[in-house]
Amino acid sequence: MKTARCDGQALAEFLVLAAALVPLYLLLPVIAKYQDVASQVAMASRYVTFEAMTRNDVQSSWKTPAELAGEVRRRFFGNANAPIKTGDVAGNFLAHQNLFWRGPDGAALIADFNSDVAVSFGPDQKATHDDGFTPANDGKPFNGIVASSVGIHTAEKLGLESRGIYTANVTVRLANMPAGLTAYKPLDSIDLTLSRHTSVVIDGWAAKSPAQVQSRLDSGVLVPATKLRAIASVVNGSVVLVEAGHIAGPKLGELGFWTDVVPADRLK
Repeated sequence: MKTARCDGQALAEFLVLAAALVPLYLLLPVIAKYQDVASQVAMASRYVTFEAMTRNDVQSSWKTPAELAGEVRRRFFGNANAPIKTGDVAGNFLAHQNLFWRGPDGAALIADFNSDVAVSFGPDQKATHDDGFTPANDGKPFNGIVASSVGIHTAEKLGLESRGIYTANVTVRLANMPAGLTAYKPLDSIDLTLSRHTSVVIDGWAAKSPAQVQSRLDSGVLVPATKLRAIASVVNGSVVLVEAGHIAGPKLGELGFWTDVVPADRLK
């Protein structure tokens, strides 16, 4: 009885599998690089948005879009060891580039920081902070009441901002893989752009100081007792006269009870 010879069968099977698997193995590093960039794009959008929570026209002043874009390019898309310095910007040279984000030909995936990394605002990706707000209806329950004689509505008087949700976007355009390499198709012509956004409500419904709390509540609509100020001097004079100066008159219409006083010994 004779048996069939199987010389070379294992080699043939290996070559067939290799033809399918080798391109996949070549693509894995590229996919990992894309995912790493995408993660940084998301982190950068959070950075821009969270900066707006502490630096805005209510708290202090906005960072300019150009300043934010410069910080994002240097700190999130440049060299991972980049120092955090005010005014530091990313340059298109090796020392400022992330060495992991390079194609098989050694070219940087982010070819030009200034043109390929962008910061924008709002769902329409516009250029200014004011464009970042999507209007909200927060003030409607309050705005039916006018809180002062000059027509200021209650929401405005209380400082309940109703600009809405603030959104910041970061967009990164990546270079294509080198042409002519079958394993990298269609990444050689995909023109991949990664974009992420983060949305928050940055308008805090809180005052900066007790004095500002008092000024916001100083309305006959919000605190009807403030209308008693008109007769406060008469009442106080009557009280002092009756009690022969041993008791102070009531502070009619005053808002001093809102004052947050810290004991002197706690300030040491």
